Amino acid sequence: MKIAFLKESAAGETRVAATPETVKKIIGLGHSVTVQTGAGVAASVPDDQFKAAGAEIVADGGIGAADLVVKVRRPTDSEIGAMKAGAGFVSLLEPYGDRGVVEALAKAKIDALAMEFIPRISRAQSMDALSSQANLAGYRAVIEGAALYGRAMPMMMTAAGTVAAAKTFIMGVGVAGLQAIATARRLGGVVSATDVRPATKEQVASLGAKFVAVEDEEFKQAETAAGYAKPMSAEYQAKQAALVAEHIAKQDIVITTALIPGRPAPVLVTEAMAKSMRPGSVIIDLAVAQGGNCPLSRPDELVEVNGVKIMGFTNLPARLPADSSALYAKNFLALLPLLADKESKAFAPAWDDEIIKGAMLSKGGALIHPHFAPASAA
Repeated sequence: MKIAFLKESAAGETRVAATPETVKKIIGLGHSVTVQTGAGVAASVPDDQFKAAGAEIVADGGIGAADLVVKVRRPTDSEIGAMKAGAGFVSLLEPYGDRGVVEALAKAKIDALAMEFIPRISRAQSMDALSSQANLAGYRAVIEGAALYGRAMPMMMTAAGTVAAAKTFIMGVGVAGLQAIATARRLGGVVSATDVRPATKEQVASLGAKFVAVEDEEFKQAETAAGYAKPMSAEYQAKQAALVAEHIAKQDIVITTALIPGRPAPVLVTEAMAKSMRPGSVIIDLAVAQGGNCPLSRPDELVEVNGVKIMGFTNLPARLPADSSALYAKNFLALLPLLADKESKAFAPAWDDEIIKGAMLSKGGALIHPHFAPASAA
């Protein structure tokens, strides 16, 4: 199978879908690899390192001859047009944000797989790109928050006096939230966290943070089978908002991470809550790409309200391109055996496998994923 790794074209995207290490392993599995010129430069991987690993460096990535095309982000119209019919395409497609790209891939008879749709089952953990990228986003969110905060994170006792530790509040305890808690604790902050899923209470405590939530009967049932938070009733939201509002007013750094796939981000920090924080405080909104957990946040723009700094990041993993690329490349490497025939090494997805069923959006010119397929097909 000919596998092509393309250079990212999205504004501010610094990641690459392969590393010299994964290229060497892919070739060892019996495949050939082409890498587009300059694909890894922003992630500190020059072309000569890919070439030394056995890849061919091609100006257009060898997209026209490729049996499988791989990126980090969704393809451009010209890239879709350059792919041959029957080829495969893998990336973080963000299909809810642009259904047109999914339909264009299907129309071009490209078998497209969305990495973010990899089922969250134990067998697929090594393929879970959402988790690998969210882990780094949670870490970087704390670093960005600490940089914007005009004071120190840890408590410091000096001859001139004591510097108080920064009170850091993490809202949403998924992969990103857990890493944010751990990072804030390492930096010496006094950390608290909240989530509507009861299972997260123990996780928060295990990291040495305080759990903040209204723990009533509805709270005990607030998690889907897939591990995501359920939408809560208006009554619960009001009670939780009152508790959170009181807590936020005392915080120095607030990091929001709450996202539900395919839906607008829930509002966690209202304008009134943000204005209740003291001047110099910071809000980092990781959900700004889906509307934001704070209505005052703007994509990749620093907003200041009453002295409170509010920053919404649309792509924090791109601020750690070397590590995020390495993890994403390993996610793809783990997935690759499900996309190739064991004997011939040809592109042949394991259509009956639950991982492929969960992540593949199109097949042979038709949309097959239940979230995007026509009602009759679904």
